[in-house]
Amino acid sequence: MTDNQDYKLFHSFIETFSPIGFNEIDPSHPLVMEMEQMMERNNQFITVGDMFESKTSFVSKRSFNIIGVEPSEFNPYHFIEATHPNDLERYIQCRSKSIIMANELLVAKKGEMLLASDIKTRNCDGVYSNILIQCYLFYSETPRKTVYFFEVHTNIDWCKKIKQGFYYYSGNDLSNFKYPDNVMLNMSSRFTKREFEIIKLIESGLSSEQIAKKLFLSTFTINTHRGNILKKSGKAHISELIYELMEEGKL
Repeated sequence: MTDNQDYKLFHSFIETFSPIGFNEIDPSHPLVMEMEQMMERNNQFITVGDMFESKTSFVSKRSFNIIGVEPSEFNPYHFIEATHPNDLERYIQCRSKSIIMANELLVAKKGEMLLASDIKTRNCDGVYSNILIQCYLFYSETPRKTVYFFEVHTNIDWCKKIKQGFYYYSGNDLSNFKYPDNVMLNMSSRFTKREFEIIKLIESGLSSEQIAKKLFLSTFTINTHRGNILKKSGKAHISELIYELMEEGKL
């Protein structure tokens, strides 16, 4: 896959340019050039900026290859436009969750957190690819008190099928901020793709009978899935699980 499976260059970039708010970064800076070369090999690009400003301070070169937008023209809405319709709701939920996390860091005046999920996006050739988005958030007091985002976008079309249907992580375990592998991408697979589909249909208000009809399954099968879902979650009621998944940004 790659010979650059650690994020040391990303951490060096953050340490070097966060004191200036990631503004007016020279593309010819040796660190930037080395990082661009690494991302070329890894099929990645990054976006960096202040969570509470309306602009992105820095975008790396491969944004064009991955979502068809030149770095100088990039804004967050381009990613929304490139996102597959089936993943758009989850992507917007992740964006909302990142704002909540940033506010928590700002109130605490310290800390760092990670939010990550994979999203299908349309590339420069009009073909949809599976992209892992890792949004690293951190509080800083230089050059001002704020929360910055450092977002890594990695093409993971090489990945074996993710059991749950998608990867998701939110929290402060920064060991997950690394170049992805199959083990990491499947670690959040608490539920199968079918189970998660049923959870979403329950959340939308459908009964077991209605879900069975929609999925062309028997009511007995749906109720068996519901029992397995509750057993895996450790919850007494499905409503408790749905609330938890909504809090995590998964629904």
